[in-house]
Amino acid sequence: MAKPGYGKRSAPDERPRGERDFAHLLPRDAAVAAYIDRLPDGSDISVKTLAKHLPYGQCALSTTLNRLQAAGHLRRGSECVITDEVMLWVTRTFFSRTAREDEWRNAYIRGDAPPDRPQRPTRSRAFILLAALGRKNPALSLSHTACVNLEPQVGEWFARGATEAELLHALTAGLPPVVHSAASFVERRLLDKLPPERVLPAPRTALRTLECGECGVFAGQGEWAHADGVLMTVEVASYDRGTDLRDRNEKLHGYAGAGIPVYLLIDRESGTLVVHSEPDKGRYRQQHSYDYGDTVALPHPVNITLDTEELKDYAR
Repeated sequence: MAKPGYGKRSAPDERPRGERDFAHLLPRDAAVAAYIDRLPDGSDISVKTLAKHLPYGQCALSTTLNRLQAAGHLRRGSECVITDEVMLWVTRTFFSRTAREDEWRNAYIRGDAPPDRPQRPTRSRAFILLAALGRKNPALSLSHTACVNLEPQVGEWFARGATEAELLHALTAGLPPVVHSAASFVERRLLDKLPPERVLPAPRTALRTLECGECGVFAGQGEWAHADGVLMTVEVASYDRGTDLRDRNEKLHGYAGAGIPVYLLIDRESGTLVVHSEPDKGRYRQQHSYDYGDTVALPHPVNITLDTEELKDYAR
C-alpha cells in the first residue's frame, strides 16, 4: 500500500467489470489497465512499484500510464485537506474503468462530480434504524408497514442533526414493563422527544486540482519528476523547531534553484502568507508578505487571486 493519500483511488460511478473493458487499448496498455483495475484502493501504482510486479520496464510503464491518461482511464491530482490542526495538499491518483472525458474532470475540480459511493441503499437510513429496533429491544419489534409509516418522522430527526445513537436512546430508554403496541409507542416518542433544529456549520469547499490530460507534464513519473512543468509550490509551515531551517531556508533556496516561478509559504507561526517570485541564480528576487484575510495576487505565470479570509479561523 502507498502512503496515505498517494495510492490508487477508484473513480466514482463505475460501470460493472466486463471482459472487454480495455479492448480499445493496445495490448500492453490493456494488460496494465486490467492489473491496476483489480488492485485495491490505496495500492501504490507508481511506475517503480508496477515494474516490480509486471513484465515491463519503468520506461515502458511510464509510456503506458501516459496513454492511459490520454484515454481517460487515469487522472492524477491534488486535494487540500483541512482539519482543525493542519492544512495540507495530498496527491490523489484516480483510476477509472470507465473512460472519463474532460467534462467529468472539470466537474470534479468544481466539486460537482458524483460522490465516491453513488449507489443508493435499498432502504433509507430511517427505515433501517426502525427495522433494527427489535434487535435492540424485542418489545419494539416493528412490522414492515409500521417502518414505512414511521420513516418520515425518523427522517425529520436526522434532518435536525440527531445521530442514530441519540435516536435509539430516545426510543429505548426507560421503557414501561409492557409495551402493548410497538408502533404506537414509537410514534408517540418520536413526537414527544423531537429535538429542536440545530444550526450546522456550512460544509467547506474542497480545493482540488487535477493533472492535465493533454500536456501530461507529470504523467507516469511517479514520486519524482522534473521541475520544468511546476508553476508554483505551496508549503504550510509546521510549528516544530525545524521549520525555520526547512521551510524558510532550505525549501526556499531549493525551489529557487529548481527554477520554480512562485513559492507560496503559509506561515502559521506568524499568521502570514509570503509570496516569493522571479527565481534567479538560486534565489527569489521578489518577496511579498500578507496577513491572514488579505487578498493575495499571485504573480505570473500563476496569475490568480486568493481570498485568505478563512485562514483567520486557523490563526493562533
